[in-house]
Amino acid sequence: MTDTLHPPLAESTTAPAPGLRRSIGIVGGTLLTLSCVTPASTLFVVVPDLFGTLGTATALTIAIGSVLCIAVAFCYSELGTLVPSAGGEYAMVSTLAGRLAGWLVFVLSLLVVMIVPPVIAMGTADYLAPVVHLNPSIAGAGVMLLATLAGLLDLRANAWITGVFLVLEVIAAAVVAVLGFAHSERGAGSLVSMQVAGAGGHKDTVTAMLVVSGLAIALFVTQGFSTAVYLSEELENPRRNVARTVLATLAISSVIILVPVIAITMGASDLSALSGGDISGMVTAWSNSAVGTFVSLCVALAIINAGIVMVIQNSRVLYASARDKAWPAPINTVFSKLGRFGSPWIATLAVGIPGALLCFVNLDTLYGVTGVSVTGMYLLVATAALLSRRGSHKHTPAWRMPLWPAVPLLLIAVLAYILSQQEVSYLLWTGGITAAATVYWALYLRPRRETRWLISLPEDQLA
Repeated sequence: MTDTLHPPLAESTTAPAPGLRRSIGIVGGTLLTLSCVTPASTLFVVVPDLFGTLGTATALTIAIGSVLCIAVAFCYSELGTLVPSAGGEYAMVSTLAGRLAGWLVFVLSLLVVMIVPPVIAMGTADYLAPVVHLNPSIAGAGVMLLATLAGLLDLRANAWITGVFLVLEVIAAAVVAVLGFAHSERGAGSLVSMQVAGAGGHKDTVTAMLVVSGLAIALFVTQGFSTAVYLSEELENPRRNVARTVLATLAISSVIILVPVIAITMGASDLSALSGGDISGMVTAWSNSAVGTFVSLCVALAIINAGIVMVIQNSRVLYASARDKAWPAPINTVFSKLGRFGSPWIATLAVGIPGALLCFVNLDTLYGVTGVSVTGMYLLVATAALLSRRGSHKHTPAWRMPLWPAVPLLLIAVLAYILSQQEVSYLLWTGGITAAATVYWALYLRPRRETRWLISLPEDQLA
């Protein structure tokens, strides 16, 4: 049985805590969301690993992932305007597909929001190297702590901070694209040549199965467009602006990431250099050390920017889960507290400090679990989108996707196949965490269904 939208039942006679402030419009929301996608830091931190596995097929894989994300964005846009809650995916899925499904998507989203920031943050050390040499884990932990402090500020102030950093981020990506195209070593046909450097300098063929497996990370590359849904309680006129922000962010971020990837593929001196993924080294070779240093510092700022926005997003997820009574009463009370700037300050600390600690965990494991979690989360969101036009939801004012129900049906089939092609160890890690969460649901949340896990909307959206 699915849930209706209602305020959570009170556990005491005290007045309800004040809600999040509607303080940003579509421009501020788009800046924050783009910063969470963090296209430049994704380009410089995540994409090099794809080059090492997929070689010349990297651009093709990201392009396929971006097309799949259009369908995902349609689902987010419809559900995010139908259920505009800071809870994001879990609020949408709980409302439309039932509380257990919503709880599972919450656990997957929590995995993503806890793992992605340190994954990105650990890349800072490589791009500060022209100025100072730091241990990647220590540098990443420092970025996470700095982002946590910034996340305690007012959201409007953070929109301006991240907007300035985003400009530098886009400049860095543009410099890479211009230099790559200006020093092209091969034609556009190389983008589908499906080659990667193997042992001993030999060329290996990238198989279709490798591309499919790589799609989990490719989906992660532009994953941050969902931040618009998490910010829906702080966006003005969310029933209109959530969809606009989601779709605009996906389009802009795909271009910012894909164009430089194409340029790098065409401009790398040889297949070994491309598969090595040393983008900073390529930039220096194409220009000079000063330009290479400038790009590296811009990327370092982009990573800090991403950390700030991700901590903002993640704290809203934890805040919303406490407001919706996901935990024992004392924990709910603590995580739902708002600070003097209107931000959920304890929830911000609760996601930022563990994020700093995760910087000391093996990076490959973090990547693998994130890819599986993102794919599983999208799968549940697509399932909820399939149920978005039944009963009373059929007549609720919301943005409606074209080609429904074909879009969510096709997306479900493709995502299930991608999930089946992931490494067993990553599936087991994610599955084990999900199983533990199911036990918590069965033993604690379900027996208390009248007072726990009550999905709510802000009062100005209940009408």
